[in-house]
Amino acid sequence: MIQFLLNQELRSEHALDPNLTVLNYLREHVGKPGTKEGCASGDCGACTVVVGELHTDPQGVEHIRYRSLNSCLTFVSSLHGKQLISVEDLKHQGQLHSVQQAMVECHGSQCGFCTPGFVMSLFALQKNSDAPDSQKAHEALAGNLCRCTGYRPILAAAEQACCNKPADQFDNRQAETIARLKAIAPTQTGELNSGDKRCLVPLTVADLADLYDAYPQARLLAGGTDLALEVTQFHRTLPVMIYVGNIEEMKRIEDFDDRLEIGAATALSDCYTALHHEYPDFGDLLHRFASLQIRNQGTLGGNIGNASPIGDSPPLLIALGAQIVLCKGDVRRTLALEDYFIDYRVTARQDSEFIEKIIVPKGHALFRAYKVSKRLDDDISAVCAAFNLKIDNGVISDARVAFGGMAATPKRAKHCEAVLVGATWNAATVEKACAALAEDFTPLSDFRASKEYRLLSARNLLRKYFIELQTPHIETRVTAYV
Repeated sequence: MIQFLLNQELRSEHALDPNLTVLNYLREHVGKPGTKEGCASGDCGACTVVVGELHTDPQGVEHIRYRSLNSCLTFVSSLHGKQLISVEDLKHQGQLHSVQQAMVECHGSQCGFCTPGFVMSLFALQKNSDAPDSQKAHEALAGNLCRCTGYRPILAAAEQACCNKPADQFDNRQAETIARLKAIAPTQTGELNSGDKRCLVPLTVADLADLYDAYPQARLLAGGTDLALEVTQFHRTLPVMIYVGNIEEMKRIEDFDDRLEIGAATALSDCYTALHHEYPDFGDLLHRFASLQIRNQGTLGGNIGNASPIGDSPPLLIALGAQIVLCKGDVRRTLALEDYFIDYRVTARQDSEFIEKIIVPKGHALFRAYKVSKRLDDDISAVCAAFNLKIDNGVISDARVAFGGMAATPKRAKHCEAVLVGATWNAATVEKACAALAEDFTPLSDFRASKEYRLLSARNLLRKYFIELQTPHIETRVTAYV
């Protein structure tokens, strides 16, 4: 059984189909059709809902953290122990919520189909903002598309909603909601079981290891932003899933003198502060990683585990010399991330083995990253590049150069690195290294970019890296376009 709050209503579910998304649960099971389906792939934001969960800040104060999610990519099992809020829950005692009122007064709704999603993103923005902030507003709304092109009044509504925001029913009932969430906090493995399909929800790494050993055919579910597409886009059935999002051990970020250790189930939005502090380019790239809704769900371990050749984090992590800790039963092994990827969607992971955490070394001052895509926000890379050189007295003593989108896997450019190591760091060396990239990669052409464009972009990004190290005042990183 799993338990969660639907606004303030306690829901206990056991026999639901584990392949059921929150979107369809709201629309078909509890009669709340305000949440819309636009794309069923997490691109349009029409299905946005907000999930609240208990959170303790660094000062030890408990509160409810509200986050926007794409309900079309969220399976119901991930709600265990949390609070689900949909657009119907905002109106209170006959009065519109302040974010809804702002949309009305600023004329933010046109055809109206996308409006519920915008309202829920605004609600989450308001809950996480102390004052109007245009940058945060753009970030919060980047995952919501309006086909009527009505963004200006919606941004005006965001400013109004976050300016002198009044207390609402959620603020007034926060203490009560915290108490109710504590009362339903999971204490043992939860389960949804429809007879032919099941999803298990363990609470510890040890329980996960035991379950995965018992069900090696199970699919691991973290954020679900990739896995859920098999259900919503390809109409496949997932007979057994194991949801790892309630395992606190796998959601920790530990900061050591020489490294960061990031739990594999840590949401990308939670990784931002630590990674941006150590490597600003990594943080900047995370801001361009899909939408805020996706970053609130998607995990760093998931972005590695799905072995996509166009995943944004693996090239950066490979260039930094990151390692992953793999767990099977009570046995752990540490593997260099670059050795995890074998071929297209093929990895070195053994049966019943899972990524427990990612180890990111510190201290690489010359690390830079670049993403080439057709749009600034919410787009997949055509080419993602990461460069990490060590230069002593003008001579390159070590080089790690990695790319995504250039091969069947995220991959180091070994021939390029061989040209760089031991050479003088100058324009002539860079040109030789650029030429060597043709020996490292034979990229494919697809709808994102041609093979010729990809190779040219890879070379130009290396030149860009050289120019920026020579003129560090230039701040144009992570902003390239096709």
